[in-house]
Amino acid sequence: MDSSGEALTASPAQPAGALRVHPLTDRPGWQAIGEITLTAQRAWVQTLHQLVLRDEEACHLDLSAVTFVDVAGVSALAAAAQDLPQGRRIVLEDPPAVLRRVLHLFWPDLDAIEVVVR
Repeated sequence: MDSSGEALTASPAQPAGALRVHPLTDRPGWQAIGEITLTAQRAWVQTLHQLVLRDEEACHLDLSAVTFVDVAGVSALAAAAQDLPQGRRIVLEDPPAVLRRVLHLFWPDLDAIEVVVR
């Protein structure tokens, strides 16, 4: 997500599995689609940076259409959550199981991330 609110993509060619990020229309946050890997790291980190800059108490990341997240992607998410001001949180909606496992293993007490599985 860039500063104008436009969706970010991992690369201009849009290969299968490329990360796409779009603003949510019904709540503050974004929907991510595709894979969060090394090739998508720049777009993912930019999205997380924009999330940290927002004023809402809770910012949502709908990850229901994310098929894979590598450890670097989870690390970037944890770092963004640690940069949030006190009282703010990131709500992860339907994240992939691997993301939940990595968060639980390496950041079990990270209160700035709330996981919602439907």
